[in-house]
Amino acid sequence: MTPFSSPLANWLHSFLPHSMNTRPREWLRAGLGAAVGVLLSTWACHWLFGAGVASHLVGPLAASAVLLFAVSSGALAQPWSIVGSYLVATIVALAVLQVGGASLLSASVAVGLALALMCPLRCLHPPGGAVAFCVVTGGPDVAGLGVGVLTPVLLNALVLLGCALLYNNLTRVRYPKAHAQPAAELHHTQDVAPQQRVGFTAADLDHALEDLGEFVDVTREDLEQIIRATEKHALRRSMGDIRAGQIMSRDVQCATPDTTLEQALRLLEYHHLKALPVLDETRRLVGVVSLIDLLGHSRRAPRSDFLARFGLRRDVPLSKVMSHPVTCVDSNAHVVELIPLLSEQGLHCLPVLEAGELVGIITQTDLIAALHRDLIVHLG
Repeated sequence: MTPFSSPLANWLHSFLPHSMNTRPREWLRAGLGAAVGVLLSTWACHWLFGAGVASHLVGPLAASAVLLFAVSSGALAQPWSIVGSYLVATIVALAVLQVGGASLLSASVAVGLALALMCPLRCLHPPGGAVAFCVVTGGPDVAGLGVGVLTPVLLNALVLLGCALLYNNLTRVRYPKAHAQPAAELHHTQDVAPQQRVGFTAADLDHALEDLGEFVDVTREDLEQIIRATEKHALRRSMGDIRAGQIMSRDVQCATPDTTLEQALRLLEYHHLKALPVLDETRRLVGVVSLIDLLGHSRRAPRSDFLARFGLRRDVPLSKVMSHPVTCVDSNAHVVELIPLLSEQGLHCLPVLEAGELVGIITQTDLIAALHRDLIVHLG
């Protein structure tokens, strides 16, 4: 292809549809939800305000249904987006009607003004423009309601929103999109999480969106999640096929629920460990006891003798102080899945299971050694 035709070919290629990363099951789920939502909303409007009003307002409603059921995680599909946009669009349309009357020009101006107001009010929702257009061009059925047209418009928005809230969550699609919660700060310091000390930060993402300067129908939290997931998959690809079963320690020192605190402390001290898995009589993992658990118990225990001074009464079993349930991994888990568990969640070790049985344990030292070996291989 010649340099002259290459830009033209790229431009023509941009008209082709992009692939959708959704499954047919999701298409059917969204389609059924949209149909039910439009049916119930239109029926309610028809019953309360008549067929004329319902038919004039059903167009924007159907468009909103596509957003609320098919792309419910998008910024344009959130509850305030639909309610706020319908409210703003109706008020703008009524004001334009008073000034310019019902005409194509007035309807177009109403759409533009509604869009301009939706942006600073953070309720951008494309069907809101259609609401403004329909209110201006609705004829006697809509114009006769005057300011009262707000009632059927908001009724449509609220009934459809109620359907989306109920249907999406019943079909295991979380709606509305929850704001990302800050990660728990385990050490109570000013440091950011280890995973965020390298790579991009939230501030970098904000600057990138500002540089783009265009509408992006994705929340900043979703975008950050997508980028971090991409980094994870890229790291997994670059690190090959290192699995938990390859780097775990197999000669695991264990305790039982009846092991005393004194015995546990001696095991930890002798083997230079920070945690002990606790197994029941069937060799099933029921808990983990760490130095932190022992110290935490010592603060609560009476201090009548030397051992009790450190909370280590000989007759106190581990079942009283162990942590449970336990975060575990399968022996087939990729090493990339272990990094956030051992670096961000404050865990010092990860028990490794096969068919529910403990077969090994991975410590932070094991992980560092595996990453070091992988780095040497790549540099070599």
